[in-house]
Amino acid sequence: MRFVRGAGVALVAVVAAAWLSAGDADRGVVEAQMQRPTAVVTPLAEASAARAGREIRLALRVVLPSAELHVQANKPREEGLIATVLTIEAPAGVTIEELVYPEAKEFAVLGFDQPLLVYGHDFVIGVRATVASSVAPGTLALPARLRYQACNNTVCFLPLTVEARWSLPVVGTDVTVTPQHQDVFAAIRFGTGIVPPPPSDEPEPTMVPAAADLAEGVAAMDGFTIASPAGAYMSSDEFLEFIANAEAGVMPSGWFEGRGPIAILAIVLLGGLALNLTPCVLPMIPINLAIIGAGARAGSRRRGFVLGASYGAAMTVVYGVIGLVVILTAGAFGGINASPWFNLTIAIVFVVLALAMFDVILIDFSKYSTWLQPKGGQQGSVLLAFSMGGVAALLAGACVAPVVIQVVLFASDLYAGGSQVALALPFVLGLGMAIPWPIAGAGMAALPKPGAWMVRVKQVFGVLILATAAYYGYLAYTLFENRRVDSAAVASSVEEMLRSGWHSSLAVGLAEASRDQKPVLLDLWATWCKNCLVMDQTTLKDPAVVAALEGYVKIKIQSEDLDHPATSALMQRIGAVGLPAYVVLQPE
Repeated sequence: MRFVRGAGVALVAVVAAAWLSAGDADRGVVEAQMQRPTAVVTPLAEASAARAGREIRLALRVVLPSAELHVQANKPREEGLIATVLTIEAPAGVTIEELVYPEAKEFAVLGFDQPLLVYGHDFVIGVRATVASSVAPGTLALPARLRYQACNNTVCFLPLTVEARWSLPVVGTDVTVTPQHQDVFAAIRFGTGIVPPPPSDEPEPTMVPAAADLAEGVAAMDGFTIASPAGAYMSSDEFLEFIANAEAGVMPSGWFEGRGPIAILAIVLLGGLALNLTPCVLPMIPINLAIIGAGARAGSRRRGFVLGASYGAAMTVVYGVIGLVVILTAGAFGGINASPWFNLTIAIVFVVLALAMFDVILIDFSKYSTWLQPKGGQQGSVLLAFSMGGVAALLAGACVAPVVIQVVLFASDLYAGGSQVALALPFVLGLGMAIPWPIAGAGMAALPKPGAWMVRVKQVFGVLILATAAYYGYLAYTLFENRRVDSAAVASSVEEMLRSGWHSSLAVGLAEASRDQKPVLLDLWATWCKNCLVMDQTTLKDPAVVAALEGYVKIKIQSEDLDHPATSALMQRIGAVGLPAYVVLQPE
């Protein structure tokens, strides 16, 4: 039992981080998608004005918010990576002669055979343009769009398009212009760039739907009943279950769904109380009572009660504050939770913990607990009791983390839905764990005696922790694998499905479904979404799934930019948070 007395001291930071970032794989990937480092773009011109009939050199400086970030080069080395592309909408009389992208740097990434070609966090793109002699004096405006995908050494974020605009006075050839930004333009290798491709007048079948079409389609949803959405990869059986539940009106439920706030608080309180029976907590009660000077060493029941209450109060504060931080700033943890290295580290740590639970290895830090004991037999203080309670709340992480995670995630969902009672749930969980401490500190309760039964309990927890390690290991593998996405393959797969009868227009598809009184399957996808491609090539081609969707109007909506107002309105209407997203609509 030495392990349960002190195991986990060296792992406090990792376990605490796991609480802050843990969740299911879908949530982690979605949060990473939603983290979008926005570049600051600054249009520059080599001269103070453009001369009609002459050439003008321009530049766009791009600065990402962190030095740890980079973007893919204009011509990535690996297929499927999202290239950095500058598009300039040249007005009449202006010809873009050359785009000069910076020299790419090699960047080694695990999972790729060769280093990737990237641009750093601060780079400049050169532009060489010609202003026709027919352009009248005045102000020349050149709007531009920069599409890029920011990455660091562990996570690639959702692609983003930012807008820029050059505004230059146009003067005659006899007017003197002033050179500017000479150091910037001297570093641009003009003459080695590329000629921008001419704009195409033919729309592609997988173009992003027009905002008007999405707005019309969202308005048309008033005539439909929207089932609960599903996301990420689903096997054929899981997808069929999703369809069946949507048709039957069955909503997914968790531990607490359908219960009132008082019942929820009571369940969480009892759950916290039950956590005291875990092998990381129960054997520590008499030991920690002795350390803080409570129980038999208190001198009086009143003092023992106060010391025990201080100990328990610290546990309540620790769980409450951790939970509150996660609830209020849940999106801030998306990056770390979606890091394959972080999840791999957690998996290794949990394997070590599981092996210790089975006594394969020995982790014993209990001897260090004597450092915290009062000197000279003096009684413990309230400060010591409070400090020990806070430390113990973290040390119990290996056993209680699954329950804490479930409560915090549920509280996050409740808070997102506007329920303020959600903020109290982590504190109530800690309060449940704290209840026995003042009672035991006053010597008014008999605790269950540790014995052989706890060895079996410890082994059960070992199995659970090993399963958790497997989960984090799988999540790390998935995140490593998700680095690769062939956008052309995604688009090609969608085109194939559109040719087979799927709609690309939300408004047209809903109009057909309303007219024929057919259910609708709505599928939101993007070229950067690997699971969209996997679903198209596997689950959605399964004969059983094809048969189940035979009577449906099927609509595929390209959703490249989740922040676009029209796309955001659609996702908010159906309750989706990431891609792929699927939802069934039934005509009323």
